Amino acid sequence: MRSNKAVAQIGSRVEMFIDNWLIDEKQGIELRMTPPERREVVLKFDKPWEGKAACYFTVIQDEGKIRLYYRGNAPADDHDDQQATCYAESEDGIHFERPVLGLYEYEGSSSNNIVWRGLESHNFAPMKDDSPSAAKESLFKALGGVAPRGTPWEKGMLHALHSPDGIHWSKMDANPVITDQPFDSHNIVLWDPNQSAYRCYARYWADRKVRAVHSSISPDFREWQSFTPHTYDADVPIEQFYTNATVVCPGAEHMYLSFPKRFIESRKKVPEHPFSGLSDTMFMSSRDGVHWDRSFLEAWLRPGQDRKNWTERSNMIAHGIVQIEPELFSLYVTEHYRWDDIQLRRLTVRKHGFASIHGGYRGGEVKTCPLIFSGNRLLLNYATSAAGSIQVELLDEAGQPLEGYEATDMEPLYGDELEGVVRWRNGEDVSALAGKPVRVRFLLQDADIYSMQFKTL
Repeated sequence: MRSNKAVAQIGSRVEMFIDNWLIDEKQGIELRMTPPERREVVLKFDKPWEGKAACYFTVIQDEGKIRLYYRGNAPADDHDDQQATCYAESEDGIHFERPVLGLYEYEGSSSNNIVWRGLESHNFAPMKDDSPSAAKESLFKALGGVAPRGTPWEKGMLHALHSPDGIHWSKMDANPVITDQPFDSHNIVLWDPNQSAYRCYARYWADRKVRAVHSSISPDFREWQSFTPHTYDADVPIEQFYTNATVVCPGAEHMYLSFPKRFIESRKKVPEHPFSGLSDTMFMSSRDGVHWDRSFLEAWLRPGQDRKNWTERSNMIAHGIVQIEPELFSLYVTEHYRWDDIQLRRLTVRKHGFASIHGGYRGGEVKTCPLIFSGNRLLLNYATSAAGSIQVELLDEAGQPLEGYEATDMEPLYGDELEGVVRWRNGEDVSALAGKPVRVRFLLQDADIYSMQFKTL
């Protein structure tokens, strides 16, 4: 939690209740994570150049199209230079098609959807470049690569690639841009608008025994700084994070979200499967991309009742969040990894609804720290039961109710809305308080508030 003397400058941002950053006091309230819903299977990887180890998926929403990239065939092992990067696309994020691209041959035929072949395909991690200076020939960028055969495992290398259209790729330089790390997982990249720089989130081996995550920053995608390990609060347990799937949250770009695949290497649930290990997905957030909040230590996505998801490297979240329906975010997860019917499934979660402040039947309340906002309306992303309710009170910096904005001045709010406007007896305009330190007091009964935003309407 923040000190009750600290003033939060929130402007007109969407502030999700996924951590305690805004919360100063709470009573009878739980910070509750929202698990995703498993939806449709969007693609099965049954082509000869794909195989049951298809992996490291990335989804990119681009001008009415959802682009999907993934590792296909790995004929021998991780160091095979015939590994392939495959591409599929969809207009609705549910029905994906493999375009016949004719760029690379596989077993004598170029009738496939392969967009790259080589060591870079082991963990090819593309991005749409949202930087204001992105050149036309580099609208898409990627990192990929592992140690060549015969090279020590820890001497991996990442090459930078670029593309004008997301289909035709070439290396930006002949030499790798990052070296001397294993890089044997999904080393994802993104444009960070908060740093005005590129970020790479990669796996490393802490003390050579724990799979962990660290990050690097680059101004130009060629020169990368030394990696900075993630930090956590002191009471957070050490766990094996195989991948990280880190994103800047759409619509709340000041927040970083991560969906690490937690790996329990010693467990085995399905006797006939040849490999040991179990996986599930975690959820964590950050406000600077380096220190990560783990308010939720439980799994965000469990393996579920499908026994083929109770084997080693299933339940890996694809990198990227897309918005197909106005009210939902869509993510994607690998299922049945290293089974003959390996597949990718869509997940959905409420927009900006990864967690909430939750009040049960007996009710509870939350007071925020002092905050300074801009805008003339207070909007809540909330849901209640038919009998539930939410009341809102605005306080001065010292915690005293402001006349006209007391909880008793408003009819209880109930329903289920992404942008529910808070109204008091004298109206909904809060512009007179903009730019001044205020606190917000929420009273909840059988209700959830997922996010809040002050906004000009």
